[in-house]
Amino acid sequence: MYGVMNTITGEWLPGVFSEIWKKCNDKKNKHISWIVCDGPVDAIWIENLNTVLDDNKILTLANAERIPMTDNCKMVFEVENLNNASPATVSRCGIIFVSDSDLSWRPLVDTWIKDRQEEKTLCNPDEGNWVTDLTDKYIQGPDLFKILDKDYHYVMPVLPVVRINQMLNLLTAILKLYIDRQETVDKASFEKFYIYCMSWAVGGLFEGEDREKY
Repeated sequence: MYGVMNTITGEWLPGVFSEIWKKCNDKKNKHISWIVCDGPVDAIWIENLNTVLDDNKILTLANAERIPMTDNCKMVFEVENLNNASPATVSRCGIIFVSDSDLSWRPLVDTWIKDRQEEKTLCNPDEGNWVTDLTDKYIQGPDLFKILDKDYHYVMPVLPVVRINQMLNLLTAILKLYIDRQETVDKASFEKFYIYCMSWAVGGLFEGEDREKY
């Protein structure tokens, strides 16, 4: 991945990642480059990136070559879990994992309501109360996620907090149209918007057969 040094001849064979890194961090490159690492986290390759993730932002190779990261280069890590990553690596990426048992999805809804009230971006003065009531009615009351995880199958595992976040993002986008037009949304319409967003956020990753059943 980074390169291999031949111990007999001393010849250096560049790796795939080191070549990509050189290309993206070439000072002549004036474009924004994104490097996406979406494979499983291996203890060896991720630890070798510690010099990149710290304040130095320099990739140090086994042949003593040092390639600094430019402002035009961005890195994204899309991994399933961090089982093989050390705390040092996790802290460098600024990642904090909070268990569902310690902090559930409900604070997301409460924060969403509070932020919109403080920013005064409401489609109706009663919007906060409506969201609270509808969340109790359709999600928390019937324990929706427990039912879905038991009876339905997802294309990929998704935490409830992610599904709630998707629902709130969709709801924000729909309501923005009315806020921009300075139009007030009534309760009946708001509930329809809420159900629509909830359906896509919760059921968007269902398998085909489960989508029809849902």
